[in-house]
Amino acid sequence: MKNIVPQIGNLLVAKKWTMATAESCTGGLVSATLTDFSGSSAWFSGAVVAYSNEVKMSLLHVPKPIIMKHGAVSEPTVREMAEGVCKTVGVDVGISLSGVAGPTGGTPEKPVGTVWMGWHVGGTTYSEKFLFSGDRMSVKQQSLHTILERLLNILQKS
Repeated sequence: MKNIVPQIGNLLVAKKWTMATAESCTGGLVSATLTDFSGSSAWFSGAVVAYSNEVKMSLLHVPKPIIMKHGAVSEPTVREMAEGVCKTVGVDVGISLSGVAGPTGGTPEKPVGTVWMGWHVGGTTYSEKFLFSGDRMSVKQQSLHTILERLLNILQKS
């Protein structure tokens, strides 16, 4: 992370963009990591830890029918979360995560380690599903690394 976060920050500053996070399964780990770096206030505006569906709907504007039809851990939900955090916080870039960190909560369709991620960058929304292994903290750490690596990649191409 010590190399990725400053690169993300430099790219955001160069584009005069700010960002925010919408986190569920990581519980604020991503925003904590981003703010561990001095100067992050130049490009990081805030975070919404939306652990419950109610918070996803009320603060991140995820429509109830999407959660009812697809569930919290789904592509449509993380896409709405990434776009919603941009609206709520008033930023250019939003990233989102929703998953099953375990050890309980998994289903055959969404086993423990399933994490959906979303990125809203430059007016375009991206999403991707991952299946991580290991214990709860391992799933959270893998989610942290993956979402930031993908964000860096997207910013470099934007």
